[in-house]
Amino acid sequence: MSLAQELVAALRAVLPGPGPVALHEPCFAGNEWKYLKDCLDSGWVSSVGSYVDRFEDELARFTGAKRAVAVVNGTAALQVALRLAGVTAGDEVIVPALTFVATANAVAYLGATPHFADSAEATLGLDPAALARHLAQVAVARDGQCLNRQTGRVMRAVVPMHVFGHPVDLEGLQRVCDDYGLALVEDAAESLGSYYHGRHTGTFGRLATLSFNGNKTITTGGGGAILTNDEELGRLAKHLTTTAKPPHPWAYAHDQLGYNYRLPNLNAALGCAQMEQLPEFLRRKRRLAEAYAQGLAGLTGARFFREPPGCQSNYWLNALILDRGREAELTPCLEAANQAGYMTRPAWELMHRLPMYRACPRMDLPVAESLAGRILNLPSGPRLLV
Repeated sequence: MSLAQELVAALRAVLPGPGPVALHEPCFAGNEWKYLKDCLDSGWVSSVGSYVDRFEDELARFTGAKRAVAVVNGTAALQVALRLAGVTAGDEVIVPALTFVATANAVAYLGATPHFADSAEATLGLDPAALARHLAQVAVARDGQCLNRQTGRVMRAVVPMHVFGHPVDLEGLQRVCDDYGLALVEDAAESLGSYYHGRHTGTFGRLATLSFNGNKTITTGGGGAILTNDEELGRLAKHLTTTAKPPHPWAYAHDQLGYNYRLPNLNAALGCAQMEQLPEFLRRKRRLAEAYAQGLAGLTGARFFREPPGCQSNYWLNALILDRGREAELTPCLEAANQAGYMTRPAWELMHRLPMYRACPRMDLPVAESLAGRILNLPSGPRLLV
């Protein structure tokens, strides 16, 4: 039996039932209708309303961050977070090559350049040891800044992304950032409910960002948030994302370049209802991950990816990792699973292979390039195993 056939048989055993199985469907089983109706009845449907404040407070309380600022999507959140971290046009920002395109796009929106770094097989995220070796070769400290001696540009920040919800080695990356004077800005878009050594992701760097897209662990339809433990940065994040308009009863004046990135009250109401169900979503997703771990244990030439040691992952997207040397079997596995009604997908195209980023600086990427040919994401919605 081929690996593709083994995979389909295992999926049928883990996910019994008729009909196609989506990759990650949202679950609306709480107060969503009630809160949305309250918005409609009250007329508070746009960017001002009690649900926005409540949603931000609940995010801060759940993650342990001092401040959460809700915005229209995760990409906007990351763009503003990078600006607050000091990134300006002409800078370089270190991001993983193995990530969703929004991580690199947020850098480019500021006129900065992504600098692509390799991943660690143990976490799927940025590898601090490989990054340290790379910086030792290309970086130099000058006038209190970290410069890329090959391009002459300032290297301003590092943006690790917690791939599929699995925490990266945050302590290792923080050491590298401290050594080179780089700001740590976490792309925690996929890791709401994930913990690194008992502490929620998104609370280690100067700033971090979340996403509430329709396929995330909780959803506001679209939406994102900026997290920070710096009260002043939190205040500035709120100010910049609300068009940089100082409060006033009637005057419309703006004191700097801001963004109309406010999350509407309607979306925040949805988020409040979702936050009430988040612990149950996480419980169900861990149960599904355990079922996959057992059901896929006998596959020939592939393994189910488990959370890194000392971490607790939300298992946003479950992943099967093919053994090295079996890359040719990825496409047959994807074809067989999708034809059988199980929506599966590969990892994203690596950032340095996209046409707009091919000329960007990068380190050697052996692990990211290997993983990109061996990752297969599995159906992961919270309703699959109730």
